Amino acid sequence: MDLGRQPARLFEILVLRLREDAARNGWLRAGRHLWMDISEFLRESLPERRRLRYGDIEYDWDHRVDTTSATVNWKARLTGAFSGIEYQPCDPNLFRQTVGKLPVNFSDFVFVDIGSGKGRALLMAADYPFRQILGVELLPSLNEIARANLSQYKSPTQRCFAIDPICGDARELQFPLEPIVLFLFNPLPEPALNAVVRNFVKSLETKPRPAWIVYHNPVLEHLLQKYSRFRRVEGDQQYAIYRSQV
Repeated sequence: MDLGRQPARLFEILVLRLREDAARNGWLRAGRHLWMDISEFLRESLPERRRLRYGDIEYDWDHRVDTTSATVNWKARLTGAFSGIEYQPCDPNLFRQTVGKLPVNFSDFVFVDIGSGKGRALLMAADYPFRQILGVELLPSLNEIARANLSQYKSPTQRCFAIDPICGDARELQFPLEPIVLFLFNPLPEPALNAVVRNFVKSLETKPRPAWIVYHNPVLEHLLQKYSRFRRVEGDQQYAIYRSQV
């Protein structure tokens, strides 16, 4: 699936970030925000901070893959810091508690992960018989790791093998016309996520079909609440589940 233009590089993201921040807050404050992000990046690069990030590695040990945040290279981490969202893999238990209990016939649905990173959610979704699994990731380095993980992943519980990690801008995604489970793990800053949700709504209006949204760490949940099409089914501080009202 072609998303159009090539993914943004580090310098492009930095310039865009500065312009957007300066438009809202002025150049002086934008520069101060940039320096704060760089300082936090340097702190997170210290050896003791890096060791803490290995706390998410149990899934990798079990499945012989690389989805931990601890091994993300400095350029990808810095790009994530500038764009407002840093890579973090989703929790396997919470994934099963949310996606796994959806009252749907999985074989009718396409699973779409926005900000798919190294592909952990794609691998976990493969335990369910989805019609297809798609991931969209902006950073080429993370998407390449996702492809490598998929090529070496072996699991007796895998039930979906049509898996495609796409490298591109999620704001330009043309959503599949089949029923969709849209997975979000706080993947984008507010303006970009708002554009994705808006495009998703347009897609559902153009071709009405069943759709669900599973949102982990739902810090921007208010974006979904703006649309009467989505009805909140359940949730707490860790997640929110929405159903599209056809």
